[in-house]
Amino acid sequence: MTWRRAACAAVVLVVAVAAVGGWRWWHQRPPYGPEALHLNSSLEFVDYDEAQAALGPAYQAPVASDGDQLVLGRVSWQKPPARLDGGYFALFLIDKRTDYKPPVFGVAAPQQSVGMGSAGVENRIPERYPWLRGAGDIRVGEHEWLSVGSRLAIGDVGASPVTFVALFPHLEKNQRDVPIASAPVTLPDLLLALVYMGPDGQVYWASRLQG
Repeated sequence: MTWRRAACAAVVLVVAVAAVGGWRWWHQRPPYGPEALHLNSSLEFVDYDEAQAALGPAYQAPVASDGDQLVLGRVSWQKPPARLDGGYFALFLIDKRTDYKPPVFGVAAPQQSVGMGSAGVENRIPERYPWLRGAGDIRVGEHEWLSVGSRLAIGDVGASPVTFVALFPHLEKNQRDVPIASAPVTLPDLLLALVYMGPDGQVYWASRLQG
């Protein structure tokens, strides 16, 4: 290989590396930041009747037994400058003492707009935001993880405001090793955060709303 060929090959390699780096930067770049949403939120304890009244007759509040606690939350935002286009907002309520999530939510929103559960791609969240350790699965072994507890996935920017009720169950002594957020809990113990996930599992950004 002559020096000219070597130089040309080096230039091609540099261009290829730059192109890959540029694509990765563009792919990870959020369409907008949390400041564009002008987010508002609140949390408060309620009883079952208050929870049901807040959700309205079309939706069911979690049933609370003796020792259980219900937390009513509201999150609202202004219409963003772009659509989600396959991405979604992940809304997390986490007990900071344990990094556990509650098992059940009642939500005042159409089912196609807001879902409850978890997703494997959300394990990327604590890698970028260590203060959101509870957003991912729980490690129970060297190569074993457990998906327990729920968050809300919002796939429609028109779902604002989202009103939800989270159940924090009272666990008996023989149940207290179950990795879910449980009663008793205080409001300062709780972390409420909104995460913007991209269509390919990108973690665009996370915003701490409460706690």
